[in-house]
Amino acid sequence: MWGDPTAVLIAFVMSLLLGLVLYLVGGLLAPKGEKTAGKLAPYACGEDLPPIRPRLNLERFYIYVVLFLVFDITIFLAAASMYNPGVYPALYILTALLAASLLYYLREGA
Repeated sequence: MWGDPTAVLIAFVMSLLLGLVLYLVGGLLAPKGEKTAGKLAPYACGEDLPPIRPRLNLERFYIYVVLFLVFDITIFLAAASMYNPGVYPALYILTALLAASLLYYLREGA
């Protein structure tokens, strides 16, 4: 299928050398910028900012994750049940709305 293994090896080595030559020529011909203090500073910003911890409300994140999963599964089940029209698609959507409202009620009560 691939022919002679040495031909494949030679083609690989030639392409590797061509890529290396192009990389080196590009590095030689590319314009060089000045090395200023701002460019040499850590993170290339040069500002001394105090580190701050981001505030993350995990409870709110988990609520969004659960709501996404509920509605994602509901839409999949409703779409899959469209071949059997009738009560099933509406029942799946009603169940999802009930789960979402129950989740909202439990969150507000806590």
